[in-house]
Amino acid sequence: MKNLKVENIDDYIASQPLEKRATLEKFRVVIQKAAPKATEVISYGMPAFKQEGILVYFAAFKHHYGFFPTAKPIEIFKKELLPYKTSKGAIQFPVDKPLPVKLIQAIVKLRIAQNKEKAALKGKKN
Repeated sequence: MKNLKVENIDDYIASQPLEKRATLEKFRVVIQKAAPKATEVISYGMPAFKQEGILVYFAAFKHHYGFFPTAKPIEIFKKELLPYKTSKGAIQFPVDKPLPVKLIQAIVKLRIAQNKEKAALKGKKN
């Protein structure tokens, strides 16, 4: 089912192994609460939330859940992210540990502010 083209987040979650679905749904709810005005989309084959541009992506992998908030939030929340494997634009949350809900929400709220600032700067240039 992995290569199946998904049209929306419901399809994506349904295409994942049963044991991953509840956590993926939790990811979705946590992001929705932090970004109630955001729109759900599928981008690069992954669930994403968009508000004045993409805010974050998330996805299930064999041994972790990927969370993709871009590079800046990973720098800003470096200390809070020490328990997790990170790369320039990605965070890996282990499948056998609970999601850090407050941290995810803080990152999403930062991304909203970043996108808003970027949109405002674009508006000033026109």
